[in-house]
Amino acid sequence: MNTSGAPLEAFEAVYRSRAADFLRFALARTSDPERARDAVQEGFARAIRKRTGFRGEGSIEAWVARCVINAAHDLNQAASLPASEVDGVRAEPASNLEEGSPIREALQRLPQRQRDALFLRYYLDFDYRAIAEALGVEVGTVSATLHAARQSLANALQEVPR
Repeated sequence: MNTSGAPLEAFEAVYRSRAADFLRFALARTSDPERARDAVQEGFARAIRKRTGFRGEGSIEAWVARCVINAAHDLNQAASLPASEVDGVRAEPASNLEEGSPIREALQRLPQRQRDALFLRYYLDFDYRAIAEALGVEVGTVSATLHAARQSLANALQEVPR
């Protein structure tokens, strides 16, 4: 077991290379630009404070993602504010859809774990193992969760027969 945890430089490298991706993820998670920025900042701060608990069994990115998810959850108490751009970082599908958009509504109806799995997969480009680490579930659960999310979205977004 690694008792010293991950070095600060590793977190700095993740922040420098993936901060915009984590911001997109947090924005999709919170729908609020301020809370998204706060969630990323707090998530990285928590990851660094608790780095001695990192055993090196997974990726630092997944460790940070879990911290960002928890921070977003803690900060996500106010009403959602639509935003398509935060500090020059373009938010992708879930965050820049117009209010009332069928896609946005379908995403909002998904259970939180399904949304998180989708966002981790498509915003952070995590593989199933990293998603499992970030969500604290088994890899098989990730596969089933993503399948259920995709199926729910497909059913919700079917064209109405003419």
